[in-house]
Amino acid sequence: MTILDVQHISKSFHQTEVLKDISFSLQQGQVLSIIGSSGSGKTTLLRCLNFLETPDRGVIRVKDETLFDADDPMTQKPSEIRRKRLHFGLVFQSFNLFPQYTAIENVMLARTLLEKGDPSYKSRKKQILEEIRSQAEGLMEQMGLTNRMNNYPHQLSGGQCQRVAIARALALQPDILCFDEPTSALDPELTGEVLKVIRGLAEKKTTMIIVTHEMAFARDVANHVIFMDDGRILEQGEPTEVFGNTKEERTRQFLARFQNEQI
Repeated sequence: MTILDVQHISKSFHQTEVLKDISFSLQQGQVLSIIGSSGSGKTTLLRCLNFLETPDRGVIRVKDETLFDADDPMTQKPSEIRRKRLHFGLVFQSFNLFPQYTAIENVMLARTLLEKGDPSYKSRKKQILEEIRSQAEGLMEQMGLTNRMNNYPHQLSGGQCQRVAIARALALQPDILCFDEPTSALDPELTGEVLKVIRGLAEKKTTMIIVTHEMAFARDVANHVIFMDDGRILEQGEPTEVFGNTKEERTRQFLARFQNEQI
């Protein structure tokens, strides 16, 4: 089943075209790795999918629902943005945890705010909060952080903070979980614990889009790989094709920089 269909997305900032006619699709349960040099448009693409940026052209569909169509103003109503974002969970490079809340409170916060918009919230507040906390505790356990639930972000390592951020993204049960360079802010020795969590999610058939500079990881965890260059998709396919049977010279040049990773 096609869960995400992206057609002809373009985005410019002032006179600089950052995304140029981007099209791809993603099947439910698949993992898509997006690789490419800094400035190739990877993060901007994720931000467009999560409606943190508005594309200038193109169409975004999730589960056959048109979330965005540049030619249809009705799909661009600000009042609809919050609902559309619920289809995607985004894990940022730098965690973006709230320092005044404990780890479990950070995980609970987004869903609590969402539930407060429900007309039945006041009458069912205790039950709803118990359900949210139970879910958050389960996610913290899944992330290997049962003994860190009541710690504040400054009391956690970078790897632990990133795992809290992953749990927070999962709390809203998004259709697609997105990662923007999830290990770039971590020391090398902490990278492994975050990649292990993402591998575990992949094994559970969690639909994911991962922007990463970890080439060996991108090859091993993904079902499909996209190589972006200068705002375009220059090459895409199964990992064995992109890494082992590269068609474009620019892709070969890029991957040659990572030979030490033994990709």
